[in-house]
Parts: sequence; structure tokens; C-alpha cells
Amino acid sequence: MKTTKSILLIGLGRFGRHLAMKFHELNHEVLAIDKDENKVNAVLDYVTNAQIGDSTNERFIESLGVRNFDLCIVAIADDFQSSLETTALLKDNGAPFVLSRATQDSHAKFLLRNGADDVVYLEKQMANWAAVTYSDDSIFDYMPLANNYAIYEISVPQHWVGRTAVDLEVRKKHNINILATKQNGVVAPLSGGSHVFSNGERVLVMASDRDIQKFLH
Repeated sequence: MKTTKSILLIGLGRFGRHLAMKFHELNHEVLAIDKDENKVNAVLDYVTNAQIGDSTNERFIESLGVRNFDLCIVAIADDFQSSLETTALLKDNGAPFVLSRATQDSHAKFLLRNGADDVVYLEKQMANWAAVTYSDDSIFDYMPLANNYAIYEISVPQHWVGRTAVDLEVRKKHNINILATKQNGVVAPLSGGSHVFSNGERVLVMASDRDIQKFLH
């Protein structure tokens, strides 16, 4: 059962604006905050409510009742000191979960030390994604998980065509778990070990970085 979350979104630059739009699409309730009136006006169609305010002002943060939000996001990108102060104030006022944007490794460390429950480091994450995805013609998408595991979208190797996962013993031989197939843009869970792979098909697999690289090369 889908649960609607109450979200406090602070910082309405490009990242914050796109977050607001996506949360709106997902039917979550969002209170958006920024010092810039123009940025606030630009997201009014996508949020439940919006305010112009300084998130480094303790009284302003206190007035928001941050402990009542399921998620607080600090999406300030161009002023690290403000991001740091806002993160600390949110936690000091009882915010249950604070996600803060970092633009450098050192920023991420300081944000975590000052109360952020997690950080999102867009430039680093996108660089890793682009490097993995575009460095091998067999990889079409990539989603990192944990402990050096990831989900990869790869093309079906030619020697798989006309054969099944059972025949190929993919998991046993390569430590690769096939999760789904993709044909003409349509993703479908793997129907079972009897699925016969075909030309032009792609598969979504879960594997360690080491095992997938060994398999592809």
C-alpha cells in the first residue's frame, strides 16, 4: 500500500525544483522553502505549500515544525555554510531524517558530522554511472547497490541466444543473478529457468562489480 509522505524541501535551484516536480508526480505532500521569491513561485504548481524564508534562521526553522515531516531535504548547492547550518538546525529541532546535498567529499563528511542522516553527491554519483555505463558497449544502464554489488542492464551475449538460463548455468558459473528481461523497451521479470534468450534482447542482472567485469571481458 502506497504511503503519502510529508516532505520539507529547502533549496529550490535546479535540483530542488526537479525534486519538487517528481514528488508531485508521486503524490507526496511537499512544503518548499527558499530565500528567492522567484524560485518559490516557479514550483508553486508542484508543491502543497511554499514559503520564502532563511533556513539558517533558528526561529524560522522552529516555526516549521520540522519534527512532523517524514523527510527533510537540504538541496542548497551554492552556499555550503548555509547548507551546513540548515542541516544542523533541522536535527536540533527534531527532524527525524535529513537528506543533504553535497558537492565535494569534504562537504559530505561535514554534513554527516553535523546531523545529516544521509547525503546525495550528484556529481560523483553521476560520474560513476557515466563511467560504468559508457565504458563498455555491452552495458546500457547501471544502478549501484551496496558492498560493490549493482544491477546492470546488459545485452544478451550471442552464445546465450536460443538457450535458457538453466542450460547456461549463469548463476553457478558466473555468480550472476538474472532478474528480468527487456525487449523493445518493455521490462518483464524472468519467467523462469525455461526462458529462451533471443537476439536483440537485454537482461537485468545483479552481480558484484568484479564478477560482471570478468563476465563481460
